[in-house]
Amino acid sequence: MSLKHIDKLLHPASVAVIGASNRANRPGNAVMRNLLQANFAGPIMPVNPKYSAINGVLAYGSINELPVVPDLAIICTRGDRVPDIIEQLGEFGCRNAIVIAAGLAQLQVDGGSVQEAMLAAARRWQMRILGPNSLGLMVPGLGLNASYAHTAALPGKLAFVSQSSAVCTTILDWAEKRGIGFSHFIALGDGADVDYDELLDYLGRDAKTNAILLYVESIRSGRLFMSAARATSVYKPVLVIKTGHTLQSLEAAATVAADQIGADSVYDAAFRRAGMLRVGELRELFAAVETLAHGKPIHGERLAVLTNGIGPALMAVDTLINNGGRLETLSEQTLQRLRDVVPVGGHSGNPVNLLGDASPELYQRALDILLDAPEVDNLLVLHGPSALVSGETYAAKVIQTIKRKPGRIPNVLVAWMGEGASVAARQKFSRAGVASFRTPEGAVGAFMHMVQYRRNQKLLLETPESVPAGIPHDILSARKVVNLAHSRGDNQLTTEDIVPLLQAYGIKTLPTSTALTPGEAALQASSIGFPVALKIVSQDILHKSEVGGVVLNLHAAQEVHQTAENMLKRVATTYPNARVEGFTLQQMARRAGAYELRIAVKNDPVFGPVILLGEGGTELDTDRHTVVALPPLNMALARYLVIQALAEGKIRDRNLQQPLNRHALEVLLTQVNQIVIDHPEIQELDINPVLASGAELTVLDISVKLGDPNARQLAIRPYPKELEENIRLNNGRDVILRPIRPEDEATHKEFDRRLLGVDRYNRYFSEMPSLGHEQLARQTQIDYDREMAFIASAVCDDGREETLGVVRALMDPENTEGEFAVVVRADMKGQGLGKRLLKKMLDYCRDSGIDYLTGETMLQNHGMAGLARSLGFVVKRDMDEGVITMRFDFKPLQ
Repeated sequence: MSLKHIDKLLHPASVAVIGASNRANRPGNAVMRNLLQANFAGPIMPVNPKYSAINGVLAYGSINELPVVPDLAIICTRGDRVPDIIEQLGEFGCRNAIVIAAGLAQLQVDGGSVQEAMLAAARRWQMRILGPNSLGLMVPGLGLNASYAHTAALPGKLAFVSQSSAVCTTILDWAEKRGIGFSHFIALGDGADVDYDELLDYLGRDAKTNAILLYVESIRSGRLFMSAARATSVYKPVLVIKTGHTLQSLEAAATVAADQIGADSVYDAAFRRAGMLRVGELRELFAAVETLAHGKPIHGERLAVLTNGIGPALMAVDTLINNGGRLETLSEQTLQRLRDVVPVGGHSGNPVNLLGDASPELYQRALDILLDAPEVDNLLVLHGPSALVSGETYAAKVIQTIKRKPGRIPNVLVAWMGEGASVAARQKFSRAGVASFRTPEGAVGAFMHMVQYRRNQKLLLETPESVPAGIPHDILSARKVVNLAHSRGDNQLTTEDIVPLLQAYGIKTLPTSTALTPGEAALQASSIGFPVALKIVSQDILHKSEVGGVVLNLHAAQEVHQTAENMLKRVATTYPNARVEGFTLQQMARRAGAYELRIAVKNDPVFGPVILLGEGGTELDTDRHTVVALPPLNMALARYLVIQALAEGKIRDRNLQQPLNRHALEVLLTQVNQIVIDHPEIQELDINPVLASGAELTVLDISVKLGDPNARQLAIRPYPKELEENIRLNNGRDVILRPIRPEDEATHKEFDRRLLGVDRYNRYFSEMPSLGHEQLARQTQIDYDREMAFIASAVCDDGREETLGVVRALMDPENTEGEFAVVVRADMKGQGLGKRLLKKMLDYCRDSGIDYLTGETMLQNHGMAGLARSLGFVVKRDMDEGVITMRFDFKPLQ
């Protein structure tokens, strides 16, 4: 969706209300009343042939009678009328509509649903629809209340987007009492058209929005959502509350088909991967909103506490420690200053206890000391009601102390406990922009949300180590295995089928052989070495245990022969029509003292393939027994998955002779990840178990399910290895042009350091210093769906890789326009490298289907202008702006 288009939806200059009414109990009446009371500056045009005026505003009998084409139409009629109204609006020129009516997907018309007819009409006229079943939207800064909500949103810097109208009204009630305002308040309803991804793209770029809150029941397109969420959360906090923790609750909501319901743990992994913060319930969301509205971004993760009672302080500390938080250690200088003011019987350490009769002035002196302490990054101020002085007086002293501090001070949260005695104080804090809470637990919970968000952001920008050198990646051999299975029509592959594929990726398996007869099985067992495991091979027997089709620990050839014959007899009795292809034999692994783990791949209906990690032999329950990650994985993400599995007890850290080698497990996870990426035919994969003995990981059993490669799509586009290209420069040096990777941060830092001042000025339009980690991480960890950067990489004489040049293009969300920049190291100029890089980017953009590519450079950069002109760019000198503009059109101009 064009961001210019959605701007008209969220910031219309004119509004029509179709089905406006003078009847008080109708949505058309509430919408008109809200529009008028919000002081919207543009024309408000009610449409209803039954009335000459509605709420005192001249009404129009039909859409065609409207004096101007509305930017936004709000449809308040019955559901069955909506498709015809959309058709009329589209023909009239309106391009945005809100649909209030619910149940359109269930209403039938002409062999299909009313919702399908509505969307078909909208597509014909390139209209966009918010809803159906939408409460509407509010943009308080514009004076727009295009909803039938019972109360209006206050103006503010938070954006709220929700699928639930009931949650919208609840949030409105709470926010009004707290004095918390919104830049946008949007009810998606059923989200049949406009969805989270488009709104995230828009709100992420909106200068009047500082943070975004989402209430999610389901997501339609995992890939679109992830791309927009990752792009937005880098710059703004995005908090999400996701309901439907159980399958039954989502089915009860009836907003999504049962076969399209994704696992809750997969949603959790997706939110974490996108750098968002998930909260569990509305109470936690309220607390998070409080900190976003009034708190500051935290710098550290430790907390200092100031209180007038030890009980509340202990509640705060218990909540902090139980949630993985840490208390601040006060310096000796700070402690000494506190000892001078804390009364006898109090406590000058952290938490600082001033005792129940502490005066407002004592609070002020102690608070002064803590705000001045350089080691204190975050401070929680607690106060229990006092019979001596009102809570409001204490609040005034705290606010006064905070406001008179110059420069950077700690992030301050307060909890004024009690009801009647503390309501006025909490309101005073809210007006002063200080995050306030009713209880110590609530305040600490909100603080830990901020800590978790900070951790998510750090994980998002962490530089991964490279996969160790020497790990095989023989995709051609692996492809032969998959192609052969497809040609035979095999959809279920077992260990013996898949061993060559595992070996192509360097994954160790036990010696395995196949036999056609019991006699041959006995001979094979002798050559493998005892003890062995014997398994029957039959595509017609799904559960081999039903026929005793797997027998372990056979110690002699005669025992293998007899066991195989017994298997055949049981098959003949139980499955007389089953085709038996033979037997597989596998050397028994030494399991004593080793971890038995399970790594699986499942195809989630929302987010596509996901990687699961748990213990071997456990039930494959995505939510209960495993931790989940979205591919593609790098070593950093694999490490966090292992840490999460141990922290949540999904892998128990047993006291074995050889502890779990985390690094080896992380490497194996990246190998499985690569298999998933390389072979879209793999719908499911289950390694159960993989035996982990020190650094040696061995797959004992694996099953693979194949299917239509077009039936699954990764939620995050993986590294596009197919775009790698080997070239030779004019000086004869061999170079690889390839997409940038997160692992390139170190070489990119060295490349940036070696840029000349003039090249840096031409690239960044300023004397920008060398890039820091955060900037480098954002340049190397890109979303290949939204951005592309090709680097020229070469091998030095000492074997190290170095970056010689880079070209980068950032596309807009609708993939219409790209903006590029290119820079080559000074000692590599004149070798044709800049031209090869820019030509590669042009080829990529052309294949990606964008309309045009633009760029700017300084007026004195004649070399860049000449290069662009030689490749077909239209180059112009903009003397007013002091830049050279370059534009390449991939499609003929109309």
